[in-house]
Formats: sequence, C-alpha cells, structure tokens
Amino acid sequence: MRKAVPLGHPDFGKAFPCRCTLEEDAEARRQRLQRFSNLRFYLRLTFDNLDPQGRGLEGAAAHRYAQAVEAARQYAENPRGFLVLVGPSGCGKTHLAAAVANACIERGTMALFMAVPDLLDHLRSAYRPEAETTYDDLFEQLRSVPLLVLDDLGGHSSTPWAEEKLYQLINYRFAGQMPTVVTLAVPPERLEPRLRTRLCDPSLSQVHLLGDWGPAGLERIDHLDSPLLRTMTFESFDPARIARDQEELRLLREAKREAMRFARQPRDWLVLAGPPGKGKTRLAAAIGNYCRQRGRPVLFLVVPDLLDYLRSTFDPRHGLAYDDTFEAVRTAPLLILDDLGSHTATPWAEEKLYQLINHRYNCLLPTVITTNLTASQLEPKVRARLTDPQVSTVLPMGRFQFYDEGRETAARRR
Repeated sequence: MRKAVPLGHPDFGKAFPCRCTLEEDAEARRQRLQRFSNLRFYLRLTFDNLDPQGRGLEGAAAHRYAQAVEAARQYAENPRGFLVLVGPSGCGKTHLAAAVANACIERGTMALFMAVPDLLDHLRSAYRPEAETTYDDLFEQLRSVPLLVLDDLGGHSSTPWAEEKLYQLINYRFAGQMPTVVTLAVPPERLEPRLRTRLCDPSLSQVHLLGDWGPAGLERIDHLDSPLLRTMTFESFDPARIARDQEELRLLREAKREAMRFARQPRDWLVLAGPPGKGKTRLAAAIGNYCRQRGRPVLFLVVPDLLDYLRSTFDPRHGLAYDDTFEAVRTAPLLILDDLGSHTATPWAEEKLYQLINHRYNCLLPTVITTNLTASQLEPKVRARLTDPQVSTVLPMGRFQFYDEGRETAARRR
C-alpha cells in the first residue's frame, strides 16, 4: 500500500503495510510469545476472570487478597523488580502469576512461566547428550528472559544441586533487577536463607500474603490440600447416592444440614459416626473446604498419620520439635480429625489422643471428628468427651447405632 502524498514528500513512492497486515503481524507476534511462554494450560487465567475479592473470602482475608490483585495489576502494567505471592495451596497464587504473564504478553513483552519442579527436571535433562537444548542455552534463556514467572517455589525436592541452581538463577535476576514473579509453596522463613534474603529484600521485592498458613510443618499431613479432598464440597455431597433406603436418606440429609450449619459458624464439636462408605470424610472435608475458602484456618488430619508424624518429631533430624508440633495441633482454630479408631491402640497413642481431645474439650475449641466406632468401643475417657451433649453433637451417618441400646441416637447441642 502507498500513501497518497504529493511529489517530494518523504513518503512518496514508499510501500507501507496496510492495517490488516499490521493486525496480522501483532496477532502473529502474540501467538509466538504465547508459544514461548509455556502458558499453554494457563492462557485462560487472566485479570478479567479473576474475582478481585477472592472466591468466598470474607473480612481481612478478602481485603488482603484484593490488595494483592491490585498490586499484580500495577506490576503487569510496568514490570519492575520482584513480585512474590505467598500462601497455601488453593489461595489463588498461580492464577495471579499467570494473569501477570498473560497481560505482559498482550502488551508485547516476552514472558516465561515455569513451575519450579518442572524447571529443575528440564535442567537435569539438558545434561543428556541427546537433549535438544543444551544446559547452558536453557539456563541462559531462564536468566535473560524479560519476565520470568517461577511457580510453586518450595514445592520441589530439596537437594543441594536444586538449591544451588535456584540460587544461581534468582541471584542473577536479583543482581540485574530483572522483572520476576515468584509464587511460594512454603512460608518465606522456610526457604534457604540466601533465597529468602533476595526474595524478601524490601528495596526490590513486593511480598504479598494471600492466605494464612497452617501450623509449621503440618502441611505435610494436612489432607485437605490433596486433589481428592479438594473436590469434596457440600454441593458435590449427594445423600441419595449413598443411602440404601428412605430412612437412611433422611438421616444423611439431616447430617448434611447440621454440617452446613456448623461450617457457617464453627462452634463446639461435631462427631460424624458411621460405617465406611457413608460419607463421613466427605462431609468433614466439605466443612474444611467451606471454611478455608472463606479465609479461615483449618487443619484436616487423619488420626493414624498424625500419630506417625508425632512419633517422627522425636527424631533429632526431623527439624520440628515434638512440643511445638503437638501444641500447634492442640490449639488449631478448627481441627478436623478423620478416622478416629483406625490407629494402632498402643498406650502411647491412646494417651496422646486423650491429651489432644481433652485440651480441646476444656477450651471449647471447634473440632470435627469422624469415626466408625460405636460409643462403647471408644476409650472411656475419650468417649466421655465425645458424647457430652453440652459440647458435642453426634450425627449418625445412615443407619448406625452409635450409642448402646436404649440411648438416644444423637446428642443434642447445648
């Protein structure tokens, strides 16, 4: 296309691309940047489909999330320094980080999105003789890309080699003050010290906490973050799929109503009792997910796993003291104990469980317990706490005789 200008004009006789060609070039560039970015499965994660208040968050948690969203928007418009997003699984870190990368690509900035465990795997494989990209070329690409997004730092297997590679990468970008977005899968204080000082340097980094962390170290056995339990919600709990008859359907619907009431305002104790396969764990997980989505701290522990973990803390190499771990469980704002009674009943195990249950009973701390034992099968001191009608509501999951013959089938709430 040529411009209609008079003879002697600087543009006279010159060919210029038409608007369609320019738009095609811009689209081709955007697609090329997207292919390079490694955002194939995250292209849908943008600021447009992000709830600025967070999904179901309330109060301080919603305000904190909104601040992080606004900071990420501003960073995407002018990427400078480090943006560090911190919080437990499910708090929205990855969505925010991907939204920043997608927004930068729309503006023509080259970005590379890498989950840290995948990044380390790529670096290891680059040492092979048959690798398409050499280690040096791959590492240089990571160091020099205009915007680098590192997702799930702390979720990788920690080896000396892995820590050294990550330090080399982050230190290079820190020294060059290169735009970098990092999401942390662990609290900053648990990072290798050299990484922590660079990621949390106030002169270069913006650090935003998106959600509360559970007690130190217990995220290893907090099952609420497992892929299956994350899907267990009140919406997905269908008593009709579990019940064998109308009476059992009525009991399961009543249990669901009580569980939803408890989740809206956790108070006192809720005991879900019934045989395997009647939805105890599903309802308990639904309570936990409902509360966590609203920014409330929840700890979901399977009793045998908890006891094994407590035993392991006696090992000096464990890194977390037994007293600190046990205190964190005893004082958790909302504790869900799944599968009480499936553990090996040793004197030590029974004593630890009683100490835990008795403390929460005396302090009236919100607690949910699931069990397939009847009242008479429980250890007597534990039974006395679980069946106290002034503190505990016992919900039978289907046709289940929790109490001995002649006793009422559900304890009344105070």
